[in-house]
Amino acid sequence: MDDRVYVGNAAVDGAADAGWLLGHFKPAGDVRHSAEVEVKWGVHPAGETRSRWATGERRTALLVLVSGAFRVELPDRTVVLRAPGDYVVWGRGVDHSWYAERESTVLTVRWPSVPGYRVDPPVRR
Repeated sequence: MDDRVYVGNAAVDGAADAGWLLGHFKPAGDVRHSAEVEVKWGVHPAGETRSRWATGERRTALLVLVSGAFRVELPDRTVVLRAPGDYVVWGRGVDHSWYAERESTVLTVRWPSVPGYRVDPPVRR
């Protein structure tokens, strides 16, 4: 097998790492290891919310709705993604939180991949 190619399933592989598929946290030498970017396949039951606001953000993020209805809270506005393909991008220094209004699947891409950054698991309201 070529160690430069990895084939998997986002739901299965993501379950082992809170949905994260690619980033600095994958083992060195794994094609999914990256200091430049992180990718997450997030599956969130209705009512799930981020455990606390992300503050002092040092990355840029893109969040794309695959299915469901997903609310992203930003300091000066709330964005609700309702149609598949709806997305929001926020830059470095923008605090944020989120809430799954309905069972939702989202794809998140963040860059760069920053070691040592982790929050508590999401909670259900």
